[in-house]
Amino acid sequence: MPKIDNTLAILWMLHSGEKITAKQIAEKLEMNIRTVYRYIDTLSTSGVPIIADTGHNGGYTLLKQFYEAPLFFDQEEQTSLLHAAVFAEEAGYYGGEALNRAIAKLNNYTNQEQETKIHQQFKSLEIINRLNTLPIQPFLKELELAVVSGFSVEIQYKKRSEEQSNRTIDPYKIIYWNHHWYIGGFCHLRKNIRSFRVDRIEALTLTETPFIQPEDFSTRTYFLNNLFPSPENKARLVLTGNKNSLTNICQHWFFEHYLQERTESQATFLLEEKTMHAYVPTLLIPFGTSIKIIEPISLKDTMKQLLTEWIQLYQE
Repeated sequence: MPKIDNTLAILWMLHSGEKITAKQIAEKLEMNIRTVYRYIDTLSTSGVPIIADTGHNGGYTLLKQFYEAPLFFDQEEQTSLLHAAVFAEEAGYYGGEALNRAIAKLNNYTNQEQETKIHQQFKSLEIINRLNTLPIQPFLKELELAVVSGFSVEIQYKKRSEEQSNRTIDPYKIIYWNHHWYIGGFCHLRKNIRSFRVDRIEALTLTETPFIQPEDFSTRTYFLNNLFPSPENKARLVLTGNKNSLTNICQHWFFEHYLQERTESQATFLLEEKTMHAYVPTLLIPFGTSIKIIEPISLKDTMKQLLTEWIQLYQE
């Protein structure tokens, strides 16, 4: 373990508030007891108020006032950090090794009682993610480097149609939305702001071409407007049904963006007519008879046509 890590580890052990001996520190950190003495001297020289009691019941403690230093995390804060690490890992976050090192440090810098309580709370949380996002981690790390350093990247991108295209983009922000990672930025091919799903990037090269991100760039605004462009031919979609089904629909990532009004038994959405006929029928089918279309009438006809095609398909 590096010297700075050992120093912090000893500092955290002293922060427990309990008297601790050099032998206990040496056993916990697996080091020579003389090395412990050197670290204690280093901490004292740097201004850490360490109290050393000699004798049979001797040991090291910190002045009580030093406990309040913002460097330290209390038990609740440590548990929250561990929980955040679980969420990040399940989301396919690319800093897995760094997270593991941070968690190891938290474990080293706690006393036995704190470690037991944190472990109990940590076991109470489990995240189940159906997506395997591990293959995109290297690209996420490279994209973060490009965002921070301000250099354009060249990507080989696979569209939804399976067609491939080569793009040069100025990456502004990494975005996590609806169980997917995206990179948002300026696309040199389209001469506009675009977002790209990271799991569809098949190759990535960091260039030496610098770029400057616009000061007024809003990730949320550009990203959501790209996914949900303002409807040109606006049409009302009115659904009725039982309360639970309507709630699920209104909270759906697609419908929630277009929601205009909601009552206990009815929901009204405003979206582009072409988009409505293209996507809404297949999204409503899983709800069966618990949801009914009130308007527009044309959507009812689209629904009938789709169901008829399905029936014919499975009668063959």
